[in-house]
Amino acid sequence: MSPRRAVVTAARVLAQLRGDRRTVALMLLVPCVLIGLLAWIYEGGPLFDRVGPMLVGIFPFVVMFVVTSVTTLRERTSGTLERLLTTPLGKAELMTGYALAFGLMALVQGVVVTAFALWVCGLDVAGPAWALVALVVLSALLGTALGLLASAFARTEFQAVQLMPALVLPQLLLCGLLVPRAQLPRVLELVSDVLPLSYAVDAGRVIATQAQPWSDLAEPVAVMLGWVVAALVVGSLTLRRRTA
Repeated sequence: MSPRRAVVTAARVLAQLRGDRRTVALMLLVPCVLIGLLAWIYEGGPLFDRVGPMLVGIFPFVVMFVVTSVTTLRERTSGTLERLLTTPLGKAELMTGYALAFGLMALVQGVVVTAFALWVCGLDVAGPAWALVALVVLSALLGTALGLLASAFARTEFQAVQLMPALVLPQLLLCGLLVPRAQLPRVLELVSDVLPLSYAVDAGRVIATQAQPWSDLAEPVAVMLGWVVAALVVGSLTLRRRTA
């Protein structure tokens, strides 16, 4: 794999995103709006401080999954992907380039969302602010990687959107946000133990409650990074040049 080709691909994707203001607004503003609504709903109570850090990680995950899967599929249906893959650019370089581009957007998103949650909505966490930024970035990268993987299997943009409830909603139900994972039926608990969003929620809970969260963050971060790498590898292996 050529790092230079991956970086060139990332620069091309970023240039396209710069011209698509609606998509940029979706990535940056929608999580802030959702966090703001949550803070308004729980105004004056302690519940926002308990669930806020977990949802700060979930919202970017969902947004980046949708944006990445639709954007990538649009390139394939328009023929852009097929033309790119006739060049020396390989599938792994293409996927890495997309991951780099959306990863940079995830960093911007992480800073914006965290700043909004902490200083506008008044979210109070025991851990450091930069740890919450890192959680948002990693969660967004996870959504990006799964979105790239989903785009490899979808044939139309509508199918890409349909994959969101199939891949995301079960994770939302089993991640421990609604019911502690230890209280789930044993089979569901075992399923939740392998789902990546469960570990994003675990990391958010640790940051919310511990001033020195490093030791307890090791496992969630390792699992999420493993999912990111695995999704990118599988996505590059299954990516089709065009949609039949």
